[in-house]
Amino acid sequence: MNIKNNQKKWLWPVVIGVLTVAVLLAMALNYAVRAERNTRYVGMMNVVAEKLSKTVRGVEMNAENVFDEVAKHMESPQAVVEALSSKTSLNPDVIGYFAAFVPNYFPQEGQWFQPYVHQGDSTEFVLTFVGSARHDYTTSTWYVQGVKEKESFWSEPYYYEDDLNVTSGYYMTFATPIFDAQGRLACICGADMTQEWMIDQLRQIEDEVKNDELLNNYRLSGSDDFFIVILNDDGTSFAHPNGDIVTMNDETFVASLKEHHRGVAELEVNGVPSRVYYTPLKRTHWSVAIVVEK
Repeated sequence: MNIKNNQKKWLWPVVIGVLTVAVLLAMALNYAVRAERNTRYVGMMNVVAEKLSKTVRGVEMNAENVFDEVAKHMESPQAVVEALSSKTSLNPDVIGYFAAFVPNYFPQEGQWFQPYVHQGDSTEFVLTFVGSARHDYTTSTWYVQGVKEKESFWSEPYYYEDDLNVTSGYYMTFATPIFDAQGRLACICGADMTQEWMIDQLRQIEDEVKNDELLNNYRLSGSDDFFIVILNDDGTSFAHPNGDIVTMNDETFVASLKEHHRGVAELEVNGVPSRVYYTPLKRTHWSVAIVVEK
C-alpha cells in the first residue's frame, strides 16, 4: 500500500512536468510559426510595394516629359496640341495625355479647351477635344485638386463614361498644374491610366512573389491562402488580381490608411477572418495589402 502511494507521489509530478513541457513546446512552436509567417509577409509586402512604386514612378517620369513639353509651348493652342502629340509614344501603357486649360485662357477657343491625345481603336494615338458644356472638366476631381496643388499628384480613381471617342471605364490620373511666364495657372496636364492596367501590373507582381524562392523559403509555417490588393484610403479595393471587389470597413483600419500608416491588422475580409499586412504606396492615395486567411 505504501509502495503504491509512493509511486503516485512521484508519478504525478512527472506527468505534470511532461504536460507542462509539452504545453510550453506547443506555445513556443506556435510563436515561432507566427514569427516566421509575419517575417515572410512583411518581406513580401515590402517587395510588392517597391515593385509597384517603381512601376508608378516610370509612368510619372514619362508623363513629366510630356508636361514639360506642353509648358514650353503655350504660345498657341496649336503649339499645345503638337507638344502633346510629340511625346505620346514614350509610354504605350498610358491611355492618353491631356492639357485642361483654365476657362478662356485662349480666348479664341472659348470657355473650354482640353485637347486629349489618346489611344483610339488601334495602337495609334488620336486627338479629341473633350471640353464642352456637356463635359465641363473644371468640375472633375482631378481638375479641382489640380487648382489647389503646386506639384504633381495622383487623382483618386474615378469612372469616366462618354460618347466621345474615348474608352469608358475606371481611370486614375497623374496630373500636374502648369503655370505660365506670369506665374498664372494655365492648365492641368494629365496622363490617364486605366484600372485594367493597374490590375495587370498587380497580377504580374503577385505571380513573381508567389514564385520567388527566397520569399517562400519557410520551414515551419505551411502554405497559406493569400492575395494582394491595392486599396483606396477608404478601405475599398481599386485593383485585385482577379478583378474581385474587396471591402475593409473597420474604422481603425481605415483611419490608418488615411494617415498613410503601415502595419498588420486582424480583420474579416469579405466574411473571411484574415490577417492584413499593409503599407502605403509612395506619392499616391493608395496602399498595397497582402490578405492572408487565418
